[in-house]
Amino acid sequence: MNAAECTLADEGTAVKIILAGEGAIGRKHAAALQRIDGVEVAALVGGIAEDTAAFADEFGIERWTLNLAEALALDADAAILATPTQLHAAQAIETMRAGKHVLVEIPMADNLADSEALVRVQQETGVTAMACHTRRFNPSHQWVHDRIRRGELTLQHLVVETYFFRRENRNALGKPRTWTDHLLWHHSCHTVDLFGYQTGEPITAGWSQQGPRHPELGIAMDMTIGMSVPSGALCTLSLSFNNNGPLGTFFRYICDNGTYIARYDDLVDGYDKPVDLSGVAFSNDGIELQDREFISAIEAGREPNASVAQCLGAMQTIDMLEKTIVER
Repeated sequence: MNAAECTLADEGTAVKIILAGEGAIGRKHAAALQRIDGVEVAALVGGIAEDTAAFADEFGIERWTLNLAEALALDADAAILATPTQLHAAQAIETMRAGKHVLVEIPMADNLADSEALVRVQQETGVTAMACHTRRFNPSHQWVHDRIRRGELTLQHLVVETYFFRRENRNALGKPRTWTDHLLWHHSCHTVDLFGYQTGEPITAGWSQQGPRHPELGIAMDMTIGMSVPSGALCTLSLSFNNNGPLGTFFRYICDNGTYIARYDDLVDGYDKPVDLSGVAFSNDGIELQDREFISAIEAGREPNASVAQCLGAMQTIDMLEKTIVER
């Protein structure tokens, strides 16, 4: 069945969502969905029974399972996938082939071939398919984006720090992970996409280098990336799992007409003076705004901002960057 022929529930009924993932990001989506009228979480899909049951109880989700296929057989319109990175592409394809719209956490895949396959299946099925490139939706980045589009700012250099202290395989809640995170294919993806989105240009040049691999995790713990677009704007990205200090990602926009620093949903100028973001968006929560865009695109039958097709360029850039790495 071509999912383009599928319709949402009759007008006045809730958009039914399957939420997959009982970890830290799944919790953020669950909280965001509770603030969106006309949305119902029809089922939760998890990987660990005890954690999934506790999550469902906390958020008042009546049905839960450890089997995605079981959930996809339910009467639901769409799925949000906040599962381990290595599952994203296969689960997104499974969801689309089941006739459901899909919002898949970043990155949509951990390699270019799977990213391209995901886009092909979206085109074949006609469903709404979107990736969680949340930086497009944070009010801080929206404020900068709007001014670039109006010609009030020209980006000259985007300098980004993505820092964690993660020498053990644990998630943001401090619980053991069943999968291994990755600086290049996961964490750089936010910035790679944002750089192209903010400049409105393709990334045409780039390089990367990485530090030693962790002896047990098998991943590089530090990485440096440089990129540029045809206009000459630069992006410098520093990533680390070794940072014993403030955690998170911090974006410094060096522009022709000011410098601005984005810290998730907050924005300050180059002198740390807060920028007034009131009126930028309906909410000050980037994940909520992202989830609202997904629901709105489904209801309107349109391509969402951060569709998988729009985000494919970021995956192509990461593939290019990976090829520049020299193992030491």
